[in-house]
Amino acid sequence: MLLSPLLLANADIPGPVKAMLDAAIAAGNPSEVAIVEKYARSAAPDSADAISHIANSWRTERENARLAKLRAAGPWELWTGNAEVGGYLTTGNTDNIGVSGALNLQRETLRWRHKLRLAADYQESLGLVSREHYLAAYEPNFKFSPRGYVYGAAQYESDRFLGYYDRYSASLGAGYNAIKQDGVTLDVELGPAFRHTEFTDSTIESSMAARGSLDFDLKLSNAVSFSQDASAYVQRANSTVSSTTALNAKLIGPLAAKLSYSVQYESMPPIGRVSTDTTSRAALVYSF
Repeated sequence: MLLSPLLLANADIPGPVKAMLDAAIAAGNPSEVAIVEKYARSAAPDSADAISHIANSWRTERENARLAKLRAAGPWELWTGNAEVGGYLTTGNTDNIGVSGALNLQRETLRWRHKLRLAADYQESLGLVSREHYLAAYEPNFKFSPRGYVYGAAQYESDRFLGYYDRYSASLGAGYNAIKQDGVTLDVELGPAFRHTEFTDSTIESSMAARGSLDFDLKLSNAVSFSQDASAYVQRANSTVSSTTALNAKLIGPLAAKLSYSVQYESMPPIGRVSTDTTSRAALVYSF
């Protein structure tokens, strides 16, 4: 019994098949290893068990190394993210300038996930400011199961063209990974929230709300991905619904191009303000 793994590992696997499997493992892509394993088993059925043993041993070693890295990481390690920069400038019959930027950071450990987002939009038309939006958000998640987690969310926004100078939001609730597959993920969250808003008409509103969010990511190919993020704060007075649809295409190395369309709806904006605001963006994204 103790010799069976060793016998499997040293079974007579045809040279070309073994070379193909070794090359896939050296590349380090789990999806490619699974594909090569599948066809290698078909090409050499007498060595199928030995082929799977090698592939499974590699997966186990890879997972153990990943877990060891997570356990040993310090608070400033394991951060990943991206920075977005976009804008435009026109001269001649019209003088317009618009810039947008965002920074997204995430840190994932065995039990915790931290997400931080900073974003800003600024636009001038004929020397007059026509858009000015700022956002800062932080969300820690505690994972109590492979799919379930408890979240906290804190957010600050400012957009005087939507009718408020300052808005502070805080929420605590539960989240669930409804879809967790290679290339497709869907996270949903729901919980109570508290919001404090200082409107441009000098009105101040502080009240409880219900918060819900949806985060959907789909990998269309090795170079193109699609995302749909949406959130809603529903309360007795002014409620807010926001949504961002984006298409991301890799260019060179860590650089990508991103097209996005955002919609924000306020159910009871101040007098003189419209309820719905939309923004189309084109940006370069640097991932790290």
